[in-house]
Amino acid sequence: MRAVKVGIIGAGLVGLATARQLATSGVAVVVWEKETAVARHQSGHNSGVAHAGIYYQPGSAKARNCRRGVELLRAYCAERGLPWDERGKLVVARDETETARLREIERRAQVNGVPGVRWLDAPDIRALEPDVAGVAALLSPTTAIADFPAIALAFADDVTSAGGQVLTGTRVTAVRPARGGVQVTTTGGTETVSRLIICAGLQTDLLARAAGDAAAPEIVPFRGEYLRLRPEVRDKVRHLIYPVPDPAYPFLGVHLTPRIDGEVDLGPNAVLALAREGYRWRDVSAGQLSRLARSAAFHRLARQNWRAGLREMHGSLSRRAFLAEARGYLPWLESGHVVPAPAGVRAQAVDPDGSLVDDFRIHRIGPVTAIRNAPSPAATSSLAIAEQIVAELPLQTPDL
Repeated sequence: MRAVKVGIIGAGLVGLATARQLATSGVAVVVWEKETAVARHQSGHNSGVAHAGIYYQPGSAKARNCRRGVELLRAYCAERGLPWDERGKLVVARDETETARLREIERRAQVNGVPGVRWLDAPDIRALEPDVAGVAALLSPTTAIADFPAIALAFADDVTSAGGQVLTGTRVTAVRPARGGVQVTTTGGTETVSRLIICAGLQTDLLARAAGDAAAPEIVPFRGEYLRLRPEVRDKVRHLIYPVPDPAYPFLGVHLTPRIDGEVDLGPNAVLALAREGYRWRDVSAGQLSRLARSAAFHRLARQNWRAGLREMHGSLSRRAFLAEARGYLPWLESGHVVPAPAGVRAQAVDPDGSLVDDFRIHRIGPVTAIRNAPSPAATSSLAIAEQIVAELPLQTPDL
């Protein structure tokens, strides 16, 4: 038997956490990243929340990996001296219908083992947050905010310190089977690795298909747009303030998130991005439009969710509509209180029937492992996902 060399496509949090797990165990690993620095897309454009695991269906991969991942990540940040602020989250119900749904979230939190979760009535909400309106809320005191770009840089440093490689500015242009593994062609040359892990976020479905995986699920990019509170009002709310999810609605909705740098963001909405990395309305890709036009899965998604899509687009084009989403629990909020903030793009996997893939999904095709869906809380869960991937990865191969 001979030791393997593992290649990883994508230097986001999941790719780097996996590379770190391998490199610190003595496995030869190389990470290829097309951007000139790590964490340039989802890992560096998220809301910065380290989730406690209150929402997720008990027994799901999200529930398991979030609870394990947040404990690992908290310990890692303490070890490396990285910021970790257990600010706490309030999930706020605005009426009796939402209160009934909030009870289900409370049940999930208890089954998932989320510590310290507490039910709040309206007077309890006002005692904690005088400027937040609601009839009931669920307090998750251990929900934290963190600096995920700094965490990604620390992961990359761990990889290189252990002898691994993180090659930024190196785009993968082809993936094909090879004797003893997978041949990966990049802008820096061609290399054969024994195992390949695809953690490429917005590009994952295209690379997975090139590696021999099925076309489904497809990635449909959704842009999440944020507003940012002006300094004079950013201290009106201390906790993270989240709405109660609507099971008939495919995205969470607008919420208020303090950030580790002291800023406070409001959002995101979710509008169809017209490019895989479409952070602005003017970012349009003819190739992506062509893929969407040919995609039966996207057509089914659009038919099932066109009302929600129009609502999100209205919020994107109208600040008044965007703010109206939040005024149910932040009634003082006015247009003059906010300025635009940087957007993110979510790599949303869609099944052939048009349904959004909710849970983490990992495919294995011979020597290739493809992370086909890793939405929130993937950043929180990155170290736990890495443990799972490496535990299931054959790290010896017969001599040829």
